[in-house]
Formats: sequence, structure tokens, C-alpha cells
Amino acid sequence: MSRSFSSKYITQLPPDPLFGLKARYVEDPRTDKIDLGIGAYRDNNGKPWILPSVRLAENLLQNSKDYNHEYLPISGLKQFTQAAAKVILGDDSKAIKEDRLVSIQSLSGTGALHVVSRFLKDFYKSDADPESLPTIYLSQPTWANHIQIFNFSGLKTAAYPYWDNATKSLDLDGFLKAIKDAPTGSVFLLHATAHNPTGLDPKPEQWKKILRAIDDNGHLPLFDSAYQGFSSGSLSKDSWAVREAVDGDYKFPILICQSFAKNVGMYGERVGAVHLILPEHDEALNKAAFSQLSKIIRAEISNPPSYGAKIVSLILNTPELKKQWEQDLITMSTRIGQMRLKLRDELVKLGTPGTWCLFGWFW
Repeated sequence: MSRSFSSKYITQLPPDPLFGLKARYVEDPRTDKIDLGIGAYRDNNGKPWILPSVRLAENLLQNSKDYNHEYLPISGLKQFTQAAAKVILGDDSKAIKEDRLVSIQSLSGTGALHVVSRFLKDFYKSDADPESLPTIYLSQPTWANHIQIFNFSGLKTAAYPYWDNATKSLDLDGFLKAIKDAPTGSVFLLHATAHNPTGLDPKPEQWKKILRAIDDNGHLPLFDSAYQGFSSGSLSKDSWAVREAVDGDYKFPILICQSFAKNVGMYGERVGAVHLILPEHDEALNKAAFSQLSKIIRAEISNPPSYGAKIVSLILNTPELKKQWEQDLITMSTRIGQMRLKLRDELVKLGTPGTWCLFGWFW
């Protein structure tokens, strides 16, 4: 039996919605163009902004006596993953104190989601039907790449109501009904902050109802955290939902996909982490989960990249650099808010059709 590559089986796909638009922008010869595609922070001149904390960390790293480009362990840079967990969970997190946390380094948030998709497919099992696979519930709408990531791993996705276009608000009743109606053991992907693409986040009391419904109906929450600190300027405020899920009175395990692309401006360095939080301490399960997550990393990328992780680790573990980073977050989030207010005011002034109001991260 012979085999070959053939256009009969290899079909050309359309360009990626986001990066395809970016390519068209670059090719456009007009000089009065503005890039509103891929979400990357720019300065007043439209240029990439390297955070002052990153510049300081790079200088420290490159001038350190042990600076090198050696391989990291399969699970990544431990100093980074430990510090990253404290950033998202808080220094006083119960999960950290009770040793219920398993963390590995990933290729930013997208890589974290991919690792999690493989982990869920292989290990999130039902004793009643071990061969069945969980359904991943995504908000309607959601980030363009979410569906593709999970479908690519062989998992089915479904949508839960989120944005009520008529009222420009959260469809909480529809959200809660979807949680109740979903098959037991489903996975609900939750945007930790700055919901993409709406920018509308649940209020704390709404989050409690959502998390309670997920727990009561036997589901698993999966948090996608891509904008912590970049959204409001406050690391703690932007991680409120995650910390409530971890430290509140809930019995579910939790998965977190964490990215440092936006909030440290390390877009191309692909710095991220996967955190698995178990409902109770189980040393054997901790070790088993760590080994299986590491196997996924080893099989796909061998080990994660080191440079960006070392930079972020220095920022998170050096008090002076962390203080500067927190100021950088305020600088970016404040300027973004001011720019949106000015644009909204101009749209209203011009009589642009539509209702122009600001909330959360986007309109």
C-alpha cells in the first residue's frame, strides 16, 4: 500500500482571523492606518513598549555570572512557576499552604490551554464511563482560538450564554441554566478577568453564584488568565474570581492557564504556566499529575524556553523589580482607560450610530 501527500486530503485553510488580519495590515500601503487587530500594548507613537521592569530584569540576567542558554527541566523553571502561582493565587493561598498545587511551565496561555486539553482528554475520567470525554463549555462569544484548541485535541465544545446583546450585560440566568443543564463532569472555561472579546466580567456576587452552580452540578472550572493586572492595574482585583474559587467553600478541582504575554509585555517569549489545584491534599495524586503533565511537555516541546521565564522570574522574585512591574501595570491600564474614554467621547461628539458606554476592558 503506497502513501503520498495529496491535495485530495490536504486542503488549504483560510487565514487565521487575527493573524490574517495582521498580515493584511502590514501589506496595506496606506500611511494613515491603525492596527486594531492583535491585542498588544503600544506607546504614544504606536511602537511596542518594553516595560521598565523588563529592561531592568534583562540587564540583571545578562550581566549575572551564571547567565547561560542551557535547557530547563521538562517542567520548566521552578522559581518561575512557584512565583507565578503566588501571583495568581495570592501569597496566603490555602492551596499553596496545604500543598494541593501542581504547576508546570507552558508556552504562554495558548500552550497552557493545549496542555490542559490533552490532560483533560486523557485523565478527567468518569468511573461510570471511563471512555467518555468531557465537553468543554465556552462563553458565547469567546476568544477566537478557544474552540480550535480543544477541537484539535479531540474534545467537543459547547457554548454557554454570556453576553446579552439587547441589554449589553451579562446573561447570568442563561449562564446558570447552562451550568445546570450540562452533563455532570463537564468543563466550564472561565475568563479570569477582562473577558475576551466583550470585556464584561461578572461582579463578585455573580461570580459566587456561577462557582456555586459549577460545584453543585459536579463540573470543573478552567480559568484562562491572560490579563491579570493588565485589566485594572491591580493583581489582586483581577484575580478575585480565581482566588474565590480556590479559597472558597467549594469541592471541585481547578485548572488555571496563566499567561505573561500581556501583563509583562513578553508577547513573543511565550511565558506561561499550568496550575492544577486539587480539592484536598493527596501526595500520590500530586506526583502522578505532575509526571503526566511533564510527559505532555516532553512529548511535544521537550522542555519550555528559558529566556522569558528567567526574566519574569526575576521580576516576580526581586522586590524592587516587582514593585516597578506593579507600577508598569498601572501605567498601561490607566493609559488604556484614558484612550478609550477619549475615543468614546469623540464617537459621541461625531454622532456615531450606536450606544457608546465603557465597562471592564472593552466596550
